[in-house]
Amino acid sequence: MRRTILIILTILLALSISNVSYGQFAGTGSSSGSNRSGSSSNSTNGTGERVEEYSLGRYFKSLGHKDSMAIGWSFGGNLILPGTAQIYNRQAWKLPIFYTGIAGMLGGGIYYNSQFQKTGSEQDKLYSTLFFVGAGIFYWAQLLDGAVNYPTRRDHLPGRATVYSILFPGLGQIYNREYWKLPIYYGGLAAAGYFWYYNDLQYKRFQADYNTATTPGMVYDGALSAENLKYYRDYYRRYRDYAIVATVLLYIIQIIDADVFATMYDFNISDDVKVDLEPAIIEPLNYSTASQVTTATPLNSAVGVKLNFTF
Repeated sequence: MRRTILIILTILLALSISNVSYGQFAGTGSSSGSNRSGSSSNSTNGTGERVEEYSLGRYFKSLGHKDSMAIGWSFGGNLILPGTAQIYNRQAWKLPIFYTGIAGMLGGGIYYNSQFQKTGSEQDKLYSTLFFVGAGIFYWAQLLDGAVNYPTRRDHLPGRATVYSILFPGLGQIYNREYWKLPIYYGGLAAAGYFWYYNDLQYKRFQADYNTATTPGMVYDGALSAENLKYYRDYYRRYRDYAIVATVLLYIIQIIDADVFATMYDFNISDDVKVDLEPAIIEPLNYSTASQVTTATPLNSAVGVKLNFTF
């Protein structure tokens, strides 16, 4: 059950991020680079203009600064090939910092993990964990750095808000200056995380007691029967899985929220609303049944009032 839920949530998360970021991946974005032709694949937009589709070939041309790329392509490439965003941002001098940090931390983690396998020392285990976490931080930092320094002429870039929220919940809302949403998302994630932790703790407790009570040769001195232990084990496991679902859904929602409201950030909402009221002749909708006699006011027409709103 848990494995099935995790697989489904992983698929939903991947689909959500890909759909939210589709606009950023589909075009070349608003970078300061030029838009030279790099592919023979073209499409037509709603106005009839031919729009060149982005491709892997154009991506590598963009890394050579012969084309531009959307922030979605920059972020996606940086996920697979760390440092490519820094190359596109013309900040290749940062590569030794990130590569040295990632490689050094990974090396330290591997070394202390091998020591732990030999000695079983909890200190070696702790050091191994800390080094691996450090490697993850360096990797995460180069992703964030690539998004922060992405070159664009736009004052507010929706793709940047999306990437921010993917990398750190709530960061897209901060970028959109919607600080009032932070308590909602952080409170929801904290509550979901707490119930996840609490129910998982209880599940493991009853799972251990159930194993003890049902294993021949082991002594169980608890007050609950094996059937009751099984019931509580399944109960807490189910609510632990619900908490996992809630956590992932909140994470997805804040990504979508950041993208949507970043897209609407420059939407012009003016207080200048104008209303015009003037007489008008209302002609019939079905001209085939209207009289063909030419008069100052066509037959089957009516005199009314026209109301115009300008906003």
